[in-house]
Amino acid sequence: MTFSLVVRDGERFGVVASSSSPAVFARVAHLRPGVGAAASQNITDPTLGTSLLEGLADHGDAERALADVTGANRNAKSIEYRQLTVLGRSGAGFAHSGSRTLGTHGSATADGAVAAGNMLSGAHIPGVLLDAYAEATGELEERLITALKAAVAAGGEEGPVYSAGLAVVADVDWRVTDLRVDRADDPVDRLGELLDVWLPQRDDYVRRGLDPATSPSYGVPGDL
Repeated sequence: MTFSLVVRDGERFGVVASSSSPAVFARVAHLRPGVGAAASQNITDPTLGTSLLEGLADHGDAERALADVTGANRNAKSIEYRQLTVLGRSGAGFAHSGSRTLGTHGSATADGAVAAGNMLSGAHIPGVLLDAYAEATGELEERLITALKAAVAAGGEEGPVYSAGLAVVADVDWRVTDLRVDRADDPVDRLGELLDVWLPQRDDYVRRGLDPATSPSYGVPGDL
């Protein structure tokens, strides 16, 4: 029901995902500035994403964080229904796909990236996400949306997708980009349109958040 890509770009982390489920990005994507990023999907338990980030914050080892989360939850057997990915400040990403992961599923990892999906049109889709991201140019957000579009074009999920989201953290304590299309017939295209509107304004909103008194539009009604 979901495929996602988690990446590291210098000090920044990004996640992009799409799904047949509504508002999936609110449950799947987990990011913490200066720490890492993770995705928790397939009959999603969002607390597992939080636990992965807590492990990374504690010791910085993505492989260990994943092993700790999957091991701690194994006795309850619910971990066999979960698909998880995690990426830290260095090295490759890591993935877990439980034995009860839905449909055709798979994952792919690289230095600074990890992709995974379930209910896919084919097991090649995570690799498409990684390859397309590696070949893309532009801002991190643009490379993420390029990878998502490539995965959809390569077959994407087994059925149609209805939601999509994209988020990036950088050097402030909030998501510098946080875009979602919670329900639409063309969520990936809609997400791309949102990004076109948002990206030219992204850095201005960071500056306003840090020092609103110096914002040139300070005091304009409705300004964020």
